[in-house]
Formats: sequence, structure tokens, C-alpha cells
Amino acid sequence: MHILPRLALSTCLLVLLQAVPAMAAERFALDPVHTRVMVAIDHAGYSRAIGTVSGSTGVLEFDPADWRQARLEARVPLQRLDFGDAAWNRAVAAANLLDADRAPEAVFVSTHVEPVSDDEAIVHGQLTLRGVSRPLALQVRMNALKRTPLPPFRRTAGFSATGTLSRSDFGIDAWPSMIGDAVELRIEAEAFASRTARFADEMAPRTAPAASTPGVEPAPAR
Repeated sequence: MHILPRLALSTCLLVLLQAVPAMAAERFALDPVHTRVMVAIDHAGYSRAIGTVSGSTGVLEFDPADWRQARLEARVPLQRLDFGDAAWNRAVAAANLLDADRAPEAVFVSTHVEPVSDDEAIVHGQLTLRGVSRPLALQVRMNALKRTPLPPFRRTAGFSATGTLSRSDFGIDAWPSMIGDAVELRIEAEAFASRTARFADEMAPRTAPAASTPGVEPAPAR
């Protein structure tokens, strides 16, 4: 007597659960004010020279319940790299090292994410520096995902990350007796929820305006 009602109820619940879409990953924009990249590199065996970069921009797509679906694209303005001395900064930005005039940004694009725990993962991706792309793995820890306590009270995700790269892998091999090859990275990043943030492959390509014939007015757009 009670089997059919229970079966009908179970069927209805199953249909409802299938109709509810899975929670989509949130889209975030990197906060250039609260995102900072630190590099440390050997200085002729005397010390670890430390430089920092502010002003990074980018897009993050992230669901804390499913790190594997995370996606990141970040751009680091190399001309803002600061080692604490103007002459040293110019030397690092010169053509035989970073060549920052010709290649003003370092770009990191994730390829896949390897979860380690609920709040830690290894983010694998491609780093492009001086026009050369090489794989880079970052050890990432999520610090918080909540609304900020001050206006504009934006939902914000905060992360800390570390990694290491070889500068010679990117063709940056000048001054080997003075500058070490291994570059340590430390990144402190914040990203705020954004409905307008877009990855590069989502941006509409720019098209040049059609050439007009002298004396002929272009047809109005429809």
C-alpha cells in the first residue's frame, strides 16, 4: 500500500535534483592594489636580492569545492619591478635581462590544477617572459573567501603562492657570475568578485575599419 507513494516521492526528488544545476565557479578580477609578487635571486653569493612588483591584473575562475575547475590568467607589469634602487631597477629592466621595454609583462596562464587539500593546490601553467613560454608550478594556499569588512564590501578571495623558475630557461642568461639562475617567487594575491572580468580568449578581436574610397561616403552601419 505504501510502496507506490514512496516510489513516486523518490522519483520526484530525483527529478528535482537533476534539474538543479551544479554550482558554477565564481569569476574574480585580480586586485592590483592588494596583489604583490616578490622575487628573490642570488647576488654573487653575498645575499638574496629581493624585488617586488605591484599592479598585477588578471582573471580567476574559482569554486573552492572543486579546485580542479579553477582557471587563472595573470599579467605582471615588469617595468614596476623594484629592487630598492633606481640604477639597479634600470639594469634589471635592460635588454640583456628582462627587456621590459619590448616585453613589458610577464603572463601566467593556468593549464590544470592539482588539489592537495581543501585549501591548498598546485596550480600548473605556462609563464611567458620575454616572449618565451615555459611551464611553471605554483604551490597555492587559499587564505580566505568572504566579503571585505570595509566598503565596498566586495566578496574577495585571498591566496598565498610560492614557486621557483630558472631565468636561463627564458633566455635571461646575462651576468651568470653575479646573478644566480634560480628565481624564487612569492605571491600574495587578492581577487574580488566581478561579473565583467574576461579571459583573453573571451575578448572580441579588434578589427580594423574598412578602407574607404576617396569621395565615397561609407555605408551606414545597420
